[in-house]
Amino acid sequence: MPDQSNQALRTALLVFGLVFIFGVWPLMMFWPAGWQWQPNQPEYEQMILGVYATLGVFLVIASRNPFQHRSLILFAAWSSLVHAGIMAVQAFRDTAERGHFLGDVPVLAIVGAILLVLAPKSNPTGGAI
Repeated sequence: MPDQSNQALRTALLVFGLVFIFGVWPLMMFWPAGWQWQPNQPEYEQMILGVYATLGVFLVIASRNPFQHRSLILFAAWSSLVHAGIMAVQAFRDTAERGHFLGDVPVLAIVGAILLVLAPKSNPTGGAI
C-alpha cells in the first residue's frame, strides 16, 4: 500500500474510531430526528452505544497498523453499509423516521465506503489476509 494511502487509512480509522467512541451519544441527544428511532428506546440506545464505542476502541487500535487488522476494517466497512441499508429501508417505510436520511444513514454509508476503498488489499508480505 502506498504510504499516502496508508496514512489516509490510518487517519480515517482514528477519526471514525473516536467518533464512534465519543460522537454517537451527543448526536443521539442533540439531533434525535437523524440519530434516534421514535418512540425513544433507551435499551436499544444503550446497546448500540456499547457496540459502537467498542468498535471505536478497536478502530483506534487498528489505526496503528492497519495491515494487522484488515478483517476488523472490512467488518467495520461492511457492517456500516449493511446498517445504513437496513435503516434506509426502515426510514423509507416509516415516514416519521425520514430524518435518518440526513443523519445516520448517509454517515454510515460514507464510513463504510471510505473504509472499503482504503482497506489494505493484502498483508505486507503479499498474501491475502
